[in-house]
Amino acid sequence: MKILYENRRSNFSPINPFLKMMNISHVNKMEVKLLLWAWFYIFSLFLSYYILRPIRDELGVAGGVRNLPWLFTGTLLAMLLVNPIFSYLVKRCSREHFIKLTYRFFSFNLLVFLVALQFSSNAQNVWIGRVFFIWVSVFNLFVVSVFWSFIVDIFNSEQGKRLFGFLTAGATMGGIAGSSLTSTLVAGIGQNGLLFIAMILIECSIFASQRLANVHHGERKKTGTVSDDEKPIGGGIFTGMTHTFRSPYLFSIALFIFFYSTTSTILYFHQASIAESVFNDRNSQTAFFANIDFWVNVFTLLFQLLLTGRVLGWLGVAFTLCALPLITTLGFAVLIGYPTIAIFVAVQVVRRVSNFSLARPAREILFTSMTREDRYKTKNFIDTFVYRAGDQLASWTYAGFIAAGLSLSGIAVVAVPVSCLWLILSIWLGRKHEKWADMTIKSNTE
Repeated sequence: MKILYENRRSNFSPINPFLKMMNISHVNKMEVKLLLWAWFYIFSLFLSYYILRPIRDELGVAGGVRNLPWLFTGTLLAMLLVNPIFSYLVKRCSREHFIKLTYRFFSFNLLVFLVALQFSSNAQNVWIGRVFFIWVSVFNLFVVSVFWSFIVDIFNSEQGKRLFGFLTAGATMGGIAGSSLTSTLVAGIGQNGLLFIAMILIECSIFASQRLANVHHGERKKTGTVSDDEKPIGGGIFTGMTHTFRSPYLFSIALFIFFYSTTSTILYFHQASIAESVFNDRNSQTAFFANIDFWVNVFTLLFQLLLTGRVLGWLGVAFTLCALPLITTLGFAVLIGYPTIAIFVAVQVVRRVSNFSLARPAREILFTSMTREDRYKTKNFIDTFVYRAGDQLASWTYAGFIAAGLSLSGIAVVAVPVSCLWLILSIWLGRKHEKWADMTIKSNTE
């Protein structure tokens, strides 16, 4: 059972002006420490990922865009292998322990890649790069999914509307810092130097997660709340998969993620094609990907600081959840008539800003209605395997479209009705959650 916070306001805090700007100045005193450690946790995590992301994209392009569908196939197979292992850890270990083990595993993998890239030949680097592409794709979804599973295990739906915008802003700031560091340092210290920095940042994430857990346990003890947080969650290793297909609500969340990943991959492949055709130098390609990430995160941060908390508070989860599929539909419709590079980049930026500032916090709030087992196992299955299944379908579909001679305009014609279906699903899913939230509030007040 999640912690019930006292309705006490913080009298003074050095972060109060910032919290007020984020529309969460009404944060409770017991929420402040939790919020700050959670912010540092996700900031460190995204700082490390956005150092790795441009390196992954450059290594993926180096192996040829035509081979990217095979890399997405490899990623899906890796998800099939890793998911049961993670579920086993969740079954046997406490929350803090399996989070630490998961992150340390990925940190050790980075050390292996660093050594391999340092002492391999150019021909070997191509294959190492392909493995690294798959690894980062697995790393990204797993570590971020674990973070949000932890967060929705601590905060409830009402708190999510107030506080998740602040946390997504931390992710965005980490993205800005990571993109800037990569673009600035790659020429001086190379990709291996950046990998070492990413390892240190993963350790920072581990430290923040443990501090967050300790503060959470401490606050529970102060309020006399009985907690099973330190015990293993238990259950089966395939619970996430079976629960996803048995529950209409969970299956709808899975479909939301599936539609998002499918449309994202189509746009990603076209972005990779642009990089391959325009840039010949590997460092230039890395900087190109990093610069796109940088500007996406800058605009996302501005939106999160000014509007995310207000939109969630005023308009609710249902409306906020519909923003991304609506923007995607309009974006593909524009690309039908104007398939230029400038318009494509604009659509890509607007769409990603919408995802990070609106869709991400809204869809994480959806998971607050789950049991603890579902918050970790089912959520992880949806965030990783279902997400990569959408990637898999889109990657081979895109390759088929190109082989058939379709241009970006032709692909957009197909993507528009798919995006419309996604929008209809989002309306139903958002209303379903709002109905559940109203019933929960009503039962708590009776």
